[in-house]
Amino acid sequence: MAQNDSPKPDIFNLANRQGKFDRVDSKFRSWISTEAEAKFPPEENRYVLYISLVCPWAQRANIVRTLKGLEDIIQLVVLDYELFPEGWSFTGRLGTDAKDPIYGFTRLSQLYLKADPEYKGRYTVPTLWDTKHSTIVSNESAEIIRMLYSSFDQFLPADLREANKANGGLFPTHLRTEIEEMNDWIYHTINNGVYKAGFATKQEVYEENCLAVFASLDRVEELLADSEGNYLLGKELTEADVRLFPTIVRFDTAYHNLFKCNLKMVRHDYPHVNEWMKRLYYDKSEVTRGAFRSTTNFDQIKKGYALTPRNNLVPLGPAPDILPLDECPGDAAKEV
Repeated sequence: MAQNDSPKPDIFNLANRQGKFDRVDSKFRSWISTEAEAKFPPEENRYVLYISLVCPWAQRANIVRTLKGLEDIIQLVVLDYELFPEGWSFTGRLGTDAKDPIYGFTRLSQLYLKADPEYKGRYTVPTLWDTKHSTIVSNESAEIIRMLYSSFDQFLPADLREANKANGGLFPTHLRTEIEEMNDWIYHTINNGVYKAGFATKQEVYEENCLAVFASLDRVEELLADSEGNYLLGKELTEADVRLFPTIVRFDTAYHNLFKCNLKMVRHDYPHVNEWMKRLYYDKSEVTRGAFRSTTNFDQIKKGYALTPRNNLVPLGPAPDILPLDECPGDAAKEV
């Protein structure tokens, strides 16, 4: 059977008996460390980052790799945008890798089983691979991005090192409490919230999580309106911006329609969120090094999310169902 004609995989049956989507915890949680005799010390051309351009969790790692200037230090391998029955795969479509350049694998699952033949979990991206020990360092995106902040700074020019950033870098000491607090509610209600709404199998579960998504988007809109700068926490780019961007840039394209999070749209209903997203996307300055735009591939995002499973739940939006008569453009109202 051709890959495109394969039945949808069991890995999409993510809802529990209560109709709720449960995200499985990452299994590989090691760390790149400069400590003496560390198993995974920082080295040039030793580590490989496996991603799919459709995945928001993978994009955050790809953003940081570019922000930090690690392109020549950590190899990037891009899997196909479609999640096949066998999991993420290599196909060569739309500029993705035709096969794993290290081992010649055709499935990401082969890499996981090479690291651990007894592995029983999901085969997720991003995956940070160590070529020396032929194993996975981590498949937890939140931890991968923090490894990339400063672990490889010794190989970078002075201006790209976290210690030399005016505000203390992407995870500055004086903002860590605020960043962690923001990460917590944004993850549960926005980053993962769109999935809890989109993969729900019961109407009440979908509605509860859909409403939570927009309550938190309202909160982000207020935060940006009150911000003293162009970013979530003021005048400097931080981890909070990196973690939120992949969800927001996919929102109108994928989550609004395909995940039925359609009460509002970012471009029409959240002016401050929209401007924040556009600034990051179009910025080519030294602050972002173009990382947000260069790691966003709308073609693959659209194709990948279009292939996710559907449910028969009734969408909540748009709200209102139809605009008032006095909001008709031009002379349309006079002709009614």
